[in-house]
Amino acid sequence: MSAHTTYLIYALVFAAAVLALQTFIGMGKHALKKAKLANDRMQRLANEKDATVVLAKLRTRRGMTREGDLAGLIIWLKKLVLHSGLPLGNYGIYIVLLASCLSLAIFAFLSKGTLIWTLSGACFGLILPILGLKFLAKRRRKKAVSQLPDALDVIVRSLGAGHPVPVAMALVGREMPDPIGTEFGIASDEISYGASISQTVQRLAERVGHEDFDLFSAMIRLQERTGGNLAELLRKSAETIRDRQKMRLKIKAASAEGRMSAMILNIAPIVLFLLINLAAPDFYGDIKGHKVATYATYGIIGWMFIGNMVMKKMINFKI
Repeated sequence: MSAHTTYLIYALVFAAAVLALQTFIGMGKHALKKAKLANDRMQRLANEKDATVVLAKLRTRRGMTREGDLAGLIIWLKKLVLHSGLPLGNYGIYIVLLASCLSLAIFAFLSKGTLIWTLSGACFGLILPILGLKFLAKRRRKKAVSQLPDALDVIVRSLGAGHPVPVAMALVGREMPDPIGTEFGIASDEISYGASISQTVQRLAERVGHEDFDLFSAMIRLQERTGGNLAELLRKSAETIRDRQKMRLKIKAASAEGRMSAMILNIAPIVLFLLINLAAPDFYGDIKGHKVATYATYGIIGWMFIGNMVMKKMINFKI
C-alpha cells in the first residue's frame, strides 16, 4: 500500500469521525430543544397553535368538563382520576372498572366454578383499579410537591423583575416539567380567558390535591384581598415547604426500621409457607382440607391484618 493511499484512508477516517461527532452534537441540540418543551401542555401547543383548544383537550382528558369542573356519577372517583393525571376522559375509569370486574369474575368462575369465587373475583376487579389510581395519585402529588418550591422561586424572581402574577405563573407553565408545569400552564390559560387569580389557584390546588398547594392557594387569595409583598410571602412559603419536605424525609428515615419490620413480618410467613409446599408437599398431611385448619388460616389472616393496622398507626406521621 502506497503512502498516498494510507494518507487518503486516514483522511477519510478523520472525516467520518468529524461527521459522527457533528451528528451526536446535533442529536444533543435536538434533545435540548425537546427538553425545553418539558411538559405535556407545551408539546401540545407546539402542534396545536390554538391555546383554547389545547386547554379544552387537557381538561377533557383529565375527566373535567370543558369549563374545568368535575361532573359525573361518582365525584370522589373522578377526583382520584384527576389527581392521578391519567388521560382517562369522562368515562374511561368506568370502562376500566367494568373490564377489570368482568375479566376477573370470568377468570375466577373458570378456575373454581363457584359463585363465591366469582363474586370475589368481581369485587377484586373493582378494587384493583382504585388501588392503582390511589398509588398513581400519591406518586404524582409527591412529585408535584417536590417541584413546588422551585416553581415558587421562579415566580419570586419573575415578580422581582417586575412581571405581574399571571406572567410569572405562565413562566412556570412554560419552563418546568410535568406535573407542575402543565398545572400552572392550565392556570395561566384560565387567567388569560377571564378567570381571577384566586379562582385559578384554588382550582390548581384541587387538581393536585395536596395541603402544600392549599397553602399556596390560600396565600395568593389572602394577598389578593389584603395586599402586601407577594414576593416575600412566596419566598417564605417556599422555605416553609422545603422545611416540611426535610421533616418528612427525617420522619421517613426514623420510621424505616418499623416499616422494614412490618415488611419482614408480612413476607416471612408467606415465603415460608410456599417453600414448605415446594420442598415437602406432604408436610401438612391430612390437615390441609380440615375445617379447623381453614378457620385457623382465616384467623391468621385476620390477626396479620390487625397487626398491619397497628404498625401503620405506629409509623405513620402527619405533618
